[in-house]
Amino acid sequence: MAKYTTDEDLELLAELGIDTAPAQIAQRTPREERIIAGFEEIERFVEEQGHLPQHGEDRDIFERIYAVRLDRLRELEECRNLLQPLDSKGLLEAATDAVFPTEEEDLDDAALLAELGIDTEAENDITQLTHVRSRQEIKAAEEIAQRTPCPDFKPFKPLFKQVQQDLESGVRQTLKYQDNAAVNQGDLFILDGHKVLVADMGELFVGDHGRPDARLRVVYDNGTESNLLLRSLQRALNKDKVSRRITNPDLGPLFSQTEEANDIQTGYIYVLRSQSDDPFVAQHRSIIHKIGVTGGDVKKRVANAEKDPTYLLAGVEIVATFKLANINRTKLEALLHKFFDSARLDVELQDRFGIPVKPREWFLLPLGVIEAAIEKVKEGTLDQYQYEPKTASLRRL
Repeated sequence: MAKYTTDEDLELLAELGIDTAPAQIAQRTPREERIIAGFEEIERFVEEQGHLPQHGEDRDIFERIYAVRLDRLRELEECRNLLQPLDSKGLLEAATDAVFPTEEEDLDDAALLAELGIDTEAENDITQLTHVRSRQEIKAAEEIAQRTPCPDFKPFKPLFKQVQQDLESGVRQTLKYQDNAAVNQGDLFILDGHKVLVADMGELFVGDHGRPDARLRVVYDNGTESNLLLRSLQRALNKDKVSRRITNPDLGPLFSQTEEANDIQTGYIYVLRSQSDDPFVAQHRSIIHKIGVTGGDVKKRVANAEKDPTYLLAGVEIVATFKLANINRTKLEALLHKFFDSARLDVELQDRFGIPVKPREWFLLPLGVIEAAIEKVKEGTLDQYQYEPKTASLRRL
């Protein structure tokens, strides 16, 4: 039976010095709730991965977002004061062996999300954490998707690796998930920071509210899986404000010597050889090449090479071109430059105003190695190789 406190009881408690006033429940602002929610996402990442989120282009884009976010939360006194009592793992003070970002890699949340094609408003900076879901939304998503280790993850692992490479090279894109959009077997998504594959779909049946539903086997890129209902996955994708659909690869060629009627022309990869009379260039002319990508005519692009420090202030010879179709030019160029970074030519010139310029697209490479790397891109296997400067060849990892 419930017990009720009488006025006499209250008086007695007061005489004993016990405060009988009801405890005030602290109210948090929406901003504070989002800061806490953002921090809890970092805590979950540490629990799942066993290490602090780290910077670096080789890291998953969401790990890089968490790394940037943690840096900002540590820096802002307001955030530290709010989170200190909740920081049971000591993340705000923990030492990290993260590779700190270079000037080129120093991106905030918005810039990193932009790599996935996500539009962010200018006012949505890291201090706002507006893209972070509320704790209520996170809890709901966790209740929907209970994950267990995937016992046969081995065949799925290379698939996820290939998808990541396709995203980096532009072969695949990510699109905003449209509310309650169709989900089919084989579809790929980004949910809660992980790539998700709908590996299997059972027979359709009529579920709650008369809507079609099905039991799914969903595999995640971290080696876990869950048996979700179709409607449950759709709800989770709807609630995650940064969920994305990963597109299928374009069926058109990445490179072709002949144009098809339905090709989306995106330009050319070109390889140039300098005609400079500089003693070093002249001595190594056969292995000094510029690798670039253009959306226009290559000959027009290099027409004024003698006046442009980018072309070593000298004429150039076009030694190879590769037509691109249905591929992101900028990402492909960046991929090739990064792959051959160890062979990048370190040279500095002065432009016609006397300002020093360091061209970044020239490499000490035999032409055959460049052609071999482009062939690996076409095959989708470049991530399985690295350039070996000592032997001037590609070495399988």
